[in-house]
Amino acid sequence: MESPLICRVTALDLALARRPWPFADERRAEIDAHFAEQQRLNPNLWNGRVLLGRDPVFADARLSASYFETDFASFLAWRDWGFPDKEVFNGFGMGALLSSDGAFVCGVMGEQTANAGRIYFPSGTPDLDDIRGDTVDIAGSVMRELEEETGLKPSDCRGDADWHCIYTGVALAMMQILRVDMQADALRARIEANLAQQEQPELAGIHLVRSRADLTPAMPRFVTAFIETQLPT
Repeated sequence: MESPLICRVTALDLALARRPWPFADERRAEIDAHFAEQQRLNPNLWNGRVLLGRDPVFADARLSASYFETDFASFLAWRDWGFPDKEVFNGFGMGALLSSDGAFVCGVMGEQTANAGRIYFPSGTPDLDDIRGDTVDIAGSVMRELEEETGLKPSDCRGDADWHCIYTGVALAMMQILRVDMQADALRARIEANLAQQEQPELAGIHLVRSRADLTPAMPRFVTAFIETQLPT
């Protein structure tokens, strides 16, 4: 597997562009049929609106890119069919939770989600709630997903100023380290207690990463690539 590009930036310049997506328009009937089948297998799937990216540029400690709106069904088909439009990427924020004793805290996605069993940090493909004027607010998306998935609030953590961007060509994970003044086991217990109170939590559990031995095949490459840069050799 080709190694992902890893860049550290201090600013995200993500503009919203109103534009069609030829892939979604030209393959509409196939996409709708695919989504209907996926919904039959998982009735919890919902065809909401999401934002995908194009034209990423890394320069002068800044990431610039443009985003456009599409439906989740088109995004899912694009992903499931091997990313046929290579000019598009899924660009999302991730809150890399770091405990006071140096463990990264990841979530195990629940069976009702589109990524069941996968392990990664709180995150989500940006949607219409992340639009601020003509820009996409990834920092706000990270904090929203953090609270929705774990119950933690922005006041519970301190975000680093820098963003670690891990780009695989079809995915661009913009990771911000979120430092929490709790030890890993206590933080896991707090999040799991919150999950137990939710009717339909997105997460099925919490996975701690203290060393490379805790990395698993259930983690996407962009997650393991980032964590490998942060752990002692």
